[in-house]
Amino acid sequence: MAIFITGATGNSGYELIELLLQQGVELVAGVRNPEKSKLTLPAPIVLRRFDFADPSTFASALQGIDKVYLMRPPALSDVKKYIAPFIDACVQMQVKHVVFLSLLGVEKNTIVPHYKIEKLLLASGLSYTFLRAGFFMQNLSTTHRDEICFENGIWVPAGRGATSFIDVRDIAEVAALALTKPGHENKAYDLTGSQALTYAQIAETLSDVLGRTITYYNPGIFTFFRKMRTKGLPVMQIVVMIALYSITRMGKAAHISNQLEQLLGRKPRTFVEFARDHASTWQR
Repeated sequence: MAIFITGATGNSGYELIELLLQQGVELVAGVRNPEKSKLTLPAPIVLRRFDFADPSTFASALQGIDKVYLMRPPALSDVKKYIAPFIDACVQMQVKHVVFLSLLGVEKNTIVPHYKIEKLLLASGLSYTFLRAGFFMQNLSTTHRDEICFENGIWVPAGRGATSFIDVRDIAEVAALALTKPGHENKAYDLTGSQALTYAQIAETLSDVLGRTITYYNPGIFTFFRKMRTKGLPVMQIVVMIALYSITRMGKAAHISNQLEQLLGRKPRTFVEFARDHASTWQR
């Protein structure tokens, strides 16, 4: 069994690779620059050139592949242009199963790209598993890392809404299960942490762990947009981020599911655990 991993250098993809290599699974990572990725990905993994923006890379990347872990790159919001051709290629190359990293509540949110991708997979006839995950704790150690580290603040337009944050390490464990064990075909799992926290509470926890005051500034949408543009994020990526944070602002991101505990036989990692494990990330 050969498994193809997209988003291999990202948070969930990297964690998934580590888990699957421990199980002795044959892995292929699709990366835009194989030579560069050799420096960051574990040596046993096979690297193939792959780019969602270049359909000519699809067939060779999927040669001999049985299963695919599909993660939409955050910067690519045009599903018809970038993702639909890849799903077509999976069908043509006779991929047996696709595990897609989706979004919690996606079935009720037709605006986000994840909704369209789920519909494409359903229409494709491919066997699938949808991992409908809550907001990643790791967003705070990646996308918002610099503002916490250097500005002692969190700038997200989420209002006072609570979020059932999840650690991507937990997502990776469920993904590994769905890719290697039977019984997960054509199923959708809601994956969340065991707590729903506001960003004010997140800031308070980070203050305790880091030993300095972290403030949640609760910016307006336009302030957030300008700040993300100064970081160099593409306009459409920021628009998607605003749509997701608006869900939190409206109080619709606090849903807690027990499916992760049922699947893994343990409780999800807490935000305190995550913050302690990643404390060095926010140190200057």
